[in-house]
Amino acid sequence: MPRLNRSLLDTVRRERGDVVDVPAAALLDLPERAVQFGTGALLRGFIDDFVHRANVDGRFGGRIVAIASTGSVRDRALREQDGLYTLVVEGIEHGLPIRECRIISSVSRALSASDEWNEVLALAREPLLEYVFSNTTEVGIVADEDSGAEDAPPRSFPAKLTRFLFERASAFDFDQARGLTVIPCELIEDNGARLRELVISIARRWELGTTFMEWLENAVPFCNTLVDRIVPGAPKGGDVDRLRTMLGYDDEMLTTCEPYRLFAIEGDERLRARLTWATDSGIVVTPDIAPYRKRKVHLLNGAHTLLVSVALQMGFQLVRDAITQPALARYVRHMMLDEIAPTLDVEGAEEYVEAVLDRFRNPHIRHALIDITLQATMKMRVRVVPSIVRYAARRGQVPPSLAFGFAAFLQYIQVGLQAPRRPQGLPLPADDQGVRLGAFYEGFPADASAPVAHVVSTICGDSTLWGADLAAIPGFAEAVADHLSCIRSQGMHSALERHLTATVQ
Repeated sequence: MPRLNRSLLDTVRRERGDVVDVPAAALLDLPERAVQFGTGALLRGFIDDFVHRANVDGRFGGRIVAIASTGSVRDRALREQDGLYTLVVEGIEHGLPIRECRIISSVSRALSASDEWNEVLALAREPLLEYVFSNTTEVGIVADEDSGAEDAPPRSFPAKLTRFLFERASAFDFDQARGLTVIPCELIEDNGARLRELVISIARRWELGTTFMEWLENAVPFCNTLVDRIVPGAPKGGDVDRLRTMLGYDDEMLTTCEPYRLFAIEGDERLRARLTWATDSGIVVTPDIAPYRKRKVHLLNGAHTLLVSVALQMGFQLVRDAITQPALARYVRHMMLDEIAPTLDVEGAEEYVEAVLDRFRNPHIRHALIDITLQATMKMRVRVVPSIVRYAARRGQVPPSLAFGFAAFLQYIQVGLQAPRRPQGLPLPADDQGVRLGAFYEGFPADASAPVAHVVSTICGDSTLWGADLAAIPGFAEAVADHLSCIRSQGMHSALERHLTATVQ
């Protein structure tokens, strides 16, 4: 099959225009107005998609230069495909299946920081540049005590960004009208504030001068953001052939994602006016993104954490398969709607629950349950324990489904469902705090004959581990012990049915 590039667009429009949206020729020559550090799937299925659609609607009029830390297959593919790639959006929205295919034209070219640093610095001097996006993963926004201003390039992303901003400030004689808006997409809390602190620290260490520091302060907003979209990236297995046949061409950068999207950006009306590309209904500019983060962490991420321990012990491997099992679906829905959402005090919680369930059911997202067990104990502390505490404080009683999920988690820790993966050479997700939790079980039999009340009470009372004394919640440790005894004696399937019969109408 032919390879996607600019010269192929007319053919695709003529022969597959009913399948894939092809950009108009004018969109391929828009000026470069943004730079992104990173070429990975999240940026391709998120930022680049937002900008592309703003261009299609005639509301922006600019393209993005992608900068990779090192030369990679993605850099080469973007160059060979003239910056074009196909985004396939598949999933369930409002209970109905959806598929959208579009050729993204918002990326103009790709540069390698390691091989083309001079070209990267030349880009900093372009007058029309307005925005810097990034997704260098959570480990990308880190302190850098080793890089120097003359390194080509500096080692870390914050150091690269500092040098890039200094190049721009110097080129325009520190004109504040030439500042850039920095919009990180790394999945850490207060990502913009954290990145700003690192850039300022590096600038001071490099002794770049007070004029530059003032320019950073007054001309370069660093935005805190929340990113919420599942972008698996390149399709795998049979999906590759299915999509290739449907499209009628090869695309080395073919990217898949779910329909749901939320980009919460913290800022005021002045910032909103600056973000001329932010026209999609999935983008929210608000003075406080904390409610959106709270909603995501405790509903979507919390539900994932609670689902995993139950579903793995029922023999499921994927989220999408587990959530189609009737008992698990009832359990997750009840837990989110009746026990978590009512305690969050955020708008749109119930609507968000329905969207989360659609996302879990998406047949095109292959989300392995075992992957969610990475640092599972800390996830339980951050994502679930606050919901337990809030529910008990407000209702004066134990949250039944959260207690069941906590019991399932304790059983998961003891039986060690990860262990069989090691002999098979499969990845074994780390759980640093799980080692400490497992110590409570030393000398405690794994069979159903042993009473569990004492060990459960001890575990629940470890406030250092959970950030709260769960044993102090009246009835919680007893409820967990009852569920755990049932799981150990009757198995997870029967224990779940027993719980649902007693709790969920």
